Amino acid sequence: MHPQRRDIIHLAELLFKALRAYPQKEAVRCHQGLFTYEQFSKRVFRLAHFLRDRGLGPGGQTAILHYNCHVFLEAYFAAALIGAVLVPLNYRLSSREIDYILNDSESQLLIAHSDFFSKIEGIGNLKISPHHILWINPDDRTRSQGMDYESALGSSSPDPIMDWGPGDEATAQIYYTSGTTGRPKGVMLSHKNCWLHALGTIAELQLKNSDVWIHVAPLFHLADAWATWAVSWAGGTHILVKEFDPKTVLDTMVRENVTLSNMIPTMLNLLINHPDFPKYTFPHLRVLLSGGAPIAPEVVRKIMQGFDCDYIQTYGMTETSPYLTLSILKDHLKKLPPEEQFQFKAKTGREFIGVSLKVVRENGEEVRPDDQEVGEIIVKGDTITKGYWKLAEETQEAIKKGWLHTGDLAVMDEEGYVNIVDRKKDMIVTGGENVYSTEVENVLYRFPKTLEAAVFGIPDEKWGEAVHAAVVLKEGQQASEEEIIRFCKNNLAHYKAPKSITFLDQLPRTGSGKLFKKGLRDPFWDKYDKKIH
Repeated sequence: MHPQRRDIIHLAELLFKALRAYPQKEAVRCHQGLFTYEQFSKRVFRLAHFLRDRGLGPGGQTAILHYNCHVFLEAYFAAALIGAVLVPLNYRLSSREIDYILNDSESQLLIAHSDFFSKIEGIGNLKISPHHILWINPDDRTRSQGMDYESALGSSSPDPIMDWGPGDEATAQIYYTSGTTGRPKGVMLSHKNCWLHALGTIAELQLKNSDVWIHVAPLFHLADAWATWAVSWAGGTHILVKEFDPKTVLDTMVRENVTLSNMIPTMLNLLINHPDFPKYTFPHLRVLLSGGAPIAPEVVRKIMQGFDCDYIQTYGMTETSPYLTLSILKDHLKKLPPEEQFQFKAKTGREFIGVSLKVVRENGEEVRPDDQEVGEIIVKGDTITKGYWKLAEETQEAIKKGWLHTGDLAVMDEEGYVNIVDRKKDMIVTGGENVYSTEVENVLYRFPKTLEAAVFGIPDEKWGEAVHAAVVLKEGQQASEEEIIRFCKNNLAHYKAPKSITFLDQLPRTGSGKLFKKGLRDPFWDKYDKKIH
């Protein structure tokens, strides 16, 4: 099983490496079964043969609408193997939104779980033929509207495909942004982007074949999907939970001897606040990573104490494969007192091994590394997207002179560790003063009754914008608006403290689990716009 060597970077190579080195090692375990690398590879080959027999190949798009499952990992590898492009779909989207992505991406085939039949049925004029829909766990509704995934694999060859599709700059996946600021944009990631990012994470996180990675964040989102490549390359084991449920995740982490994972801050916060959390111990867990959204230092402290493991904060974007920074300590910083070490670990981090990163002023000059001056993060490197699918103008706007402009505002210290203070669009300007929402949120998380918090600007006739907070209290707790505002004023400049509070049972989320701050902010501005017009 040694395909002819070629001087190209190709994601299929990672599967063949794992197959040669660890054929009988456990590769994937999920709610639907257990597969060794040999068994998993044969399933990938069968799916790749089926896709190619259906006319898929270089330049063709295959979409997938599915929970976290071995099928998702099979689709990633099979599409890459034949040079097709995988388009992961957020299953929380509406039929209309899914229809838009299927059409915009020009997807020719769909792999879907039968649970989402109604979403596909809700698309009035689906352009993908039933012969090009593969259903997992088919039922009476789906049998007449497509094919059974397992039957399709059973009728295809398990033989390795040696004539791989193109690699290097060829697109491997198109990830659609959540669409919180307008129509979704398809981010193109190449074989080279993903391959080099995987290599970088293996080096940075010291991944090895004894590692057990749990996929908790959805595989349609890059906060977790990057591990498909890196963990397989290292010969580690993939553990998948169907959907996020705190108790299920905690039980699975203990049962499967999980050694590391990357979760969205919301998930980690709900784990450590679960009433049964103190009962769990995690003797095999060596490190937890947090990514996909900012996280308050107080939450970081509770994660490290509760899980009794190392912690790495990560920052990245879909456009960057995703990692741009990691809060891994330099060796000389490990000699600092524990509290000083923590201050670095709770920062956004220093630049990832595969990228060049700068924090710049509006004129392009780098900010002073004083942990005070705020600028925009810009990055370049071989893990950065070549652009947005069919959107040349947006690509040129985002990537200027080879540098991707992230839209994230940050400071940098003398050690080169950056710390994000806000998104450009989320910064609040009140009475001529800039207020960064993350700074206020960090204080709110120190309030002992707070479970979750989000800060944003709302219209104010006197100040232009006023600082407003949406707060979710811990179960059984009560607090008044005045109590919380007073706490913030005791810990912040008064102009930064919220002027008003909304109490909610839960904060709105995007499909990937990130906070949907736009959904909180827009009703205030819509009401204001109607008032002035």
